[in-house]
Amino acid sequence: MKFKDVEPIIRIDEVDGSALAQKFAKEMQQMLGRKMKSVKRLAESAEDADLYHTFNETLEFDYYNSVMVNTMDEDGEFVELGGEFVLEENEHFSRLSVNTSLSDIQVPTNVYNKDPDILNGIYMSEALNTVFISNFKRDPTLTWQYFGSSTGFFRLYPGIKWTPDENGVITFDCRNRNWYIQAATSPKDIVIVVDVSGSMKGLRLTIAKHTIRTILDTLGENDFVNIIAYNDYVHYVEPCFEGTLVQADLDNREHFKLLVEELHAKGQGKVKKAMKESFRILNEATTQGKGSLCNQAIMLITDGAMEDFQQVFQDYNWPERKVTETTSFPGGCPVQPDKR
Repeated sequence: MKFKDVEPIIRIDEVDGSALAQKFAKEMQQMLGRKMKSVKRLAESAEDADLYHTFNETLEFDYYNSVMVNTMDEDGEFVELGGEFVLEENEHFSRLSVNTSLSDIQVPTNVYNKDPDILNGIYMSEALNTVFISNFKRDPTLTWQYFGSSTGFFRLYPGIKWTPDENGVITFDCRNRNWYIQAATSPKDIVIVVDVSGSMKGLRLTIAKHTIRTILDTLGENDFVNIIAYNDYVHYVEPCFEGTLVQADLDNREHFKLLVEELHAKGQGKVKKAMKESFRILNEATTQGKGSLCNQAIMLITDGAMEDFQQVFQDYNWPERKVTETTSFPGGCPVQPDKR
């Protein structure tokens, strides 16, 4: 199509850029304001529900488990925690089948879905159903609303049918999501120190690697991290990050996980040098105004230190005790927090 063909129907209007920007800013403020009010109503309702709930160790309570809903056994009866749960395709929710009258509950496979803590939390949070619905009526542009619990259950509105992976496992855990971690914890600098001496061969090193991956999954973009491995000498799993802390964003966390998988056990464990290097990293970050500028911790993963490193803490961490030290023993001992 040529310009002369459409010229008669083209109109050029002069636009005030400043007025247009102010109009967009006002509309954005109103939209975000509605979202903030919805979140505030949920937070206040959750706090009230928890305040007035009395824990009951023997509580029996049936709820809609998102994996079980609408599932029947071989006798044609709904399975436990299943039940009939009306699901209808909804354009607003990407044409997914949802229930806009109720929320339902997702529980990870490694969490017992009838544990007393789970049942009490779910029973208490039932009060949020009316708030979910009210929020959606007040602001139809809202999409998903949810409540994540420290016990592991996840209440989602509108309710859906949750599909496990190909192995029948539910790996999603709300406590590992960035929004949960950032809300539940303050920013932190973490140095992970892992023993790769000869005594860590086999299952112990496998457990140590899994522990590191789990630690990394709990970090968010407001956190900073580095990983040091030690045996006869100290080395960084990523030499490019030597002597510094890096932002624990998704790319860096995944990069660390790949590098940790390449670790091998050999030699003797010289933990003192590793601890001194960890303190050097944290102290320099503080001095230079880098990192989170908040909490700091050293996480030591070992099957047992051959050297006594208490003197290192006295030299570097007294009297303020700014840095917390936690030790994990892959050999099966519990995690022991630093009580110095």
